[in-house]
Amino acid sequence: MYKNKTIFGLIPARSGSKGIPRKNIKFLLGKPLIAWTIEQALASKYLDRVIVSTDDKEIAKIARNYGAEIPFIRPKALATDKAKTINVIIHAINFFKRKGVEFNYLALLEPTSPLRETEDIDKCIEILLNNHFGKTIVSVAKLESAHPEFNIIIDKKTGYIKKIDGTTNFNVLRRQELQDVYFFDGTIYISEVKELVEKRSFYHKKTLAYIVPKWKLFEVDDLVDLICIESIMKNLNRIKG
Repeated sequence: MYKNKTIFGLIPARSGSKGIPRKNIKFLLGKPLIAWTIEQALASKYLDRVIVSTDDKEIAKIARNYGAEIPFIRPKALATDKAKTINVIIHAINFFKRKGVEFNYLALLEPTSPLRETEDIDKCIEILLNNHFGKTIVSVAKLESAHPEFNIIIDKKTGYIKKIDGTTNFNVLRRQELQDVYFFDGTIYISEVKELVEKRSFYHKKTLAYIVPKWKLFEVDDLVDLICIESIMKNLNRIKG
């Protein structure tokens, strides 16, 4: 709880995965991937409850062993490749609502982003609840080598390169002259529950940004990501200085 507002953390973890089979319980430096996110959430000063939404009994057992609550098993229809995250969120909100339990805010924490820290969760909550206009906050990371100014398309007929807008004005600015551009990195999403249910999205005109450093933006989609994250974790002292 923060400022008398109840906040619950929701960790979605379905059984299926294309990149890495059973990704959410794949071991990362001695413990299941999902355990990192559960431990970060449980250490938060403000999250009242930490819930894992899963369709898988093994994932449920592992999550429970690490301290998360498993109040329900997610319906299979909400655990397919095509299932939308917002529907998973609404399912969890409605589950508690039917039991007479309502929360003011929801923090969505994907288990595929194990490099976030508890400090990031708590800072996001503080920023959001101390802002008089924002209803939602999401993490973003700065685009560097992938800045839009450096992106091109290839003409299918000629093979010539063009800028995305179709022009060939390649007066590329120096990196330090470019306007900062950010992307949604997927580390943290927090929203007022009422706003989330109404908008069915974390992204709208009342969404605030929380900037994460480059080393935290890695998320596990495939084995290469897992190897990179493991290397970062082993070298955190050097990275943080």
